[in-house]
Amino acid sequence: MEKLKFAIFGTGFWANFQIPGWQELEGVQCVAAYNRTRSKAEKLAQTFGIPAIYDSPEALIANEDLDFVDICTNAETHLPLAKMAAEHGLDIVCQKPMAPSLLESQELVSICSAQGVKFFINENFRWQAPIRKLKEVMDSGVIGTAFKARVSFCSAFPVFDNQPFLAELDHFILTDIGSHVLDVCRFLFGEAQSLYCTTRRINKNIRGEDVANVLMKMQNQMTCFAEMSYASKLEKESFPQVLVSVEGSRGSLALTHDYTLKTTTSGGTVSEVIRPKVYPWADPEYAVVHSSIVDCQRDILKGLKGGEAETTGADNLKTVELVWKSYESAEEDMLIRLD
Repeated sequence: MEKLKFAIFGTGFWANFQIPGWQELEGVQCVAAYNRTRSKAEKLAQTFGIPAIYDSPEALIANEDLDFVDICTNAETHLPLAKMAAEHGLDIVCQKPMAPSLLESQELVSICSAQGVKFFINENFRWQAPIRKLKEVMDSGVIGTAFKARVSFCSAFPVFDNQPFLAELDHFILTDIGSHVLDVCRFLFGEAQSLYCTTRRINKNIRGEDVANVLMKMQNQMTCFAEMSYASKLEKESFPQVLVSVEGSRGSLALTHDYTLKTTTSGGTVSEVIRPKVYPWADPEYAVVHSSIVDCQRDILKGLKGGEAETTGADNLKTVELVWKSYESAEEDMLIRLD
């Protein structure tokens, strides 16, 4: 079977994990790399055996025979790069957040639809092995009907050390880790009916907020509390895990540190460790994240080949809406009702 050929746009931090993630899969090949700083593209290409290098996206698209592009640049470049690709009939995979605003995200989805190209977001947190297992156990009915949940990503990990640009964002934690956490909430519990959000900036050396708390009433009537922080010095560091607790009518689930899933019913508590697959190219500190990149991209590849995939642009737009409605709630100090 002929491989789908793609180009990577952007060769920064995350490209070093998305490219080997694609290389774990059959039926896909990266044939070109673009970065505005050519030397960075050359370095990535040498590391991963990418044959063509460009410092012009226009030249890359004009010269290469592609099936899709993988956009792994800063959010403000996503719309113009995706528009260029869509106008050339190329399918698109894009890093989260989709765009730097809700309006631009809506425009991006609309452009891809109008051009008839497939559009996916590389939203991988819902593909973490412990999260998938929690969903499986919850859906089995063992804890009955879920009525309350807490989804937590609270850490003191020095994220600005390897991604310094994050310190310059006017909107930080909700657009960054919040895009992941709120998508996990949607994956586990469905769509939100209303939300109330508070934010704070604890680290005075950054521009945006580094703490956010979002209380949601879901359409299924359960309550979901999503909390995220990069200012939390806790007894046990959980980075990069998402911790989850779910209470149901017949029991509860707790996804705790070290990938431990605890299921409690009237019969007692059963614990299971759900370890992620560890790849040789993965950073041990990000193991659960990097393994989920492979699973997410496997699902996207299925979508690129004509099947159903979870993280389409249209689906992820609902997560983007939660992010920006959370900002609206925090700015106005008000409950936001969602359509």
